[in-house]
Amino acid sequence: MQTRNHFTALLTALAASLLFAQGAMAADAASLKTTLTPLGAERAANADGSIPAWDGGLTKADPAYKDGGKRSDPFAGEKPLFSINAQNAAQYADKLSVGTLAMLKKYPDSYRLDVYPTHRTAAAPQAVYDATAANASSAKLVDGASGPTPQNAQGGIPFPLPQNGAEAIWNHLLRWRGASWHTTFTQYLTTTDGKHVLTNDSRADMQMPFYLPGGAEKDGVFWAIRLINDGPPLRAGEAILGRENLDADKAGAWTYLPGQRRVRRLPNACCDTPTPATAGVMSFDELYVFNGRIDRFDWKLVGKKELYIPYNSNRVLTAKGPDELLSDHHLNPDVLRWELHRVWVVEATLKSGKRHVLPKSTYYLDEDTWAAVLGERYDSKNQLAKVLWTTPVVVPDLPGVVTVTNGFYDLLSGAWFAGDIFAGKNEQYRIVAPYPESVFTPDSLAGEGIR
Repeated sequence: MQTRNHFTALLTALAASLLFAQGAMAADAASLKTTLTPLGAERAANADGSIPAWDGGLTKADPAYKDGGKRSDPFAGEKPLFSINAQNAAQYADKLSVGTLAMLKKYPDSYRLDVYPTHRTAAAPQAVYDATAANASSAKLVDGASGPTPQNAQGGIPFPLPQNGAEAIWNHLLRWRGASWHTTFTQYLTTTDGKHVLTNDSRADMQMPFYLPGGAEKDGVFWAIRLINDGPPLRAGEAILGRENLDADKAGAWTYLPGQRRVRRLPNACCDTPTPATAGVMSFDELYVFNGRIDRFDWKLVGKKELYIPYNSNRVLTAKGPDELLSDHHLNPDVLRWELHRVWVVEATLKSGKRHVLPKSTYYLDEDTWAAVLGERYDSKNQLAKVLWTTPVVVPDLPGVVTVTNGFYDLLSGAWFAGDIFAGKNEQYRIVAPYPESVFTPDSLAGEGIR
């Protein structure tokens, strides 16, 4: 009888603890309508008001905008509050990333940050807000063969109240950037001596089934891309298809090479493998600062801090062409807008027994969108090897703030790369109706890529 009573007491205590946990989760989820934004950022301004309170973001599109065309810069008339350069960097060091400080030191005569008033333009459709609130109470990370995987999440930020680094980086991977869109862009590698080499002139169809009704629940695919190269001439007709999956072991990528007239599956489409989408210049997990499977690293959520980051940089869209964006050693400071925002700091350290050419990284995730905006990667000697970056732009017609032009600075060689350059293209980031599933299949590549 005593054993039975003890067992009953244990069950009662367990049930009580579960009810308490569920109640706490519900209370936390409720904060998404009070102290936090619907996606999990702090609603309030910072102490001195240099970061304003979030008031719903920018959701009113420019009346002159036509679907599929060039978007304007809503803050074109603003002037910088001040500039940060190598001479005054120490004054602002507490609000600069390690990579930004390294760039100021390496290129003291050309690299600078023009800092503008902060505008919290991030927004999303109400359906995304509702799904995020639901995810806050239901989503969980489950360890599997391919690493921690989100379950019971769909259509919104999976972990708006992150408890660890893995949850935060999944928020980045599953961030809102539209459900279906089409882009046209160029990509350039700049050599150590400042020569700009065109690597891609491409068009791409992209889709996030995670944000479509029943999408990722069907087969786990949360992001898909079909990219076709129209240039340079040597690469015209090449194509690549990528399908990222919540279960990374089920992800895949395929290429079509005109000379072979056949579609081939890439054997290792992840991590530090060079991706054909950038002519092999970047690795798969460097796209948009970070992309792909997370199981090779331990992820640490360091905390939140205020940082100057690229933001509302719509001038990368309105520029006449790539020449206005590319300088000898980095993006042209004249077209890049920096603002003060709160970011989550996440560190990735290679797990014991795993291999990666760059075993340690730091990522800075914008609190309003969860997009990784800046990052640093360290080599096996713990030298800072690469600075990763992207340029968030505001897309009121979506609505949302999305990351477009992105790349890296190689601090060791001096070369650098800029991908997804929309400047000069008549069609840049066109929001479209959902694509048929057949668009993102290997069979679709041959028909699109033949020349």
